[in-house]
Amino acid sequence: MTRVMTRRWVGGIIAIVVAIVVFIVPFAFIVLTAAKSKVDASELQFSWPEQFQFFENLINVIQARDFMVVTAFINSTVLTVVSVTLMVIFSAMVGWVLQRRPSRWNGLINFLVLSGLIIPPTVVPTIWVLQGLKLFGTLPGLILIEVAFGLSFCTLMFRAFIAGIPRELDEAATIDGAGPIRLFFQVVFPLLRSVIVTVIVVQAVFVFNDFQNPLYFLPGDDNATVQLTLYNFQSQFDTSWNLLFTNILLITIPPLIMYVFFQKQIVEGMTSGAIKG
Repeated sequence: MTRVMTRRWVGGIIAIVVAIVVFIVPFAFIVLTAAKSKVDASELQFSWPEQFQFFENLINVIQARDFMVVTAFINSTVLTVVSVTLMVIFSAMVGWVLQRRPSRWNGLINFLVLSGLIIPPTVVPTIWVLQGLKLFGTLPGLILIEVAFGLSFCTLMFRAFIAGIPRELDEAATIDGAGPIRLFFQVVFPLLRSVIVTVIVVQAVFVFNDFQNPLYFLPGDDNATVQLTLYNFQSQFDTSWNLLFTNILLITIPPLIMYVFFQKQIVEGMTSGAIKG
């Protein structure tokens, strides 16, 4: 018993040390650098600021390029909310149909869903498709891109969770006269709360932090998202590290808050889906 307790204590201490090194130390470096002056921050050292200028740096970041970061936050918020909403609705419906209504097309649909996770996206053909639809360089076009890239993961999550819901509920609702739409939205969908929260948090953080897709498919300062504002303080010959790290800290806060408040729901959604699948 003593050896078991000792191993647990050692394992816990090692986990804490690893977490501090991997997560806490980099975050502390970002905070310290964001509070430094430009000259002090250019040394990129893990040290206390010689002159505390955090609020001055924050104001400069917000006012840079005609308040571009404010526009970027609005664009990223709209992009995230709309994209995640469509992901949740569509993937839940697809997962429910695949789990509850087996047909000869299920094999092909499963192949397409898995292909979305395995096959990497290509930029040039996607731009060609968006140009044909007159959606290239528009926020609706990028929303479709985000939904298409995230749909496979969400569908697998919902399908695994729906597998644990008794079919008797569907049969009882059907006997009571519920059609497919009413059956899904009034009976099945409310039971998916834990996995819905998991999908919302995971995909919201992914879309909000996405750098590649807005860079390729949404050019222009008016269409900038939060990750693209990092270019405001970098150039070929000079980089304002204090402002850059202040910007990084600013755009890190929303995903961090989501994980802090919804970490329990995330774990429940992941584990329940894994067990019931």
